[in-house]
Amino acid sequence: MHVHVSTPNGEAKIWLEPEISVAKMINLSDNELNEIVKTTIARKEDLIDAWNKHFRKD
Repeated sequence: MHVHVSTPNGEAKIWLEPEISVAKMINLSDNELNEIVKTTIARKEDLIDAWNKHFRKD
């Protein structure tokens, strides 16, 4: 389970499980990446819920 985050400067792929970690990062500064990770940690449950709703197989 992962999310893709795009900014005007670059992008990142962040794993949500088993723990939050950076899978890939392109053209982001350390500060930008740190902010993305902090936001992902703060919104982890919301992101997992949205991921499950999006990929739910009914």
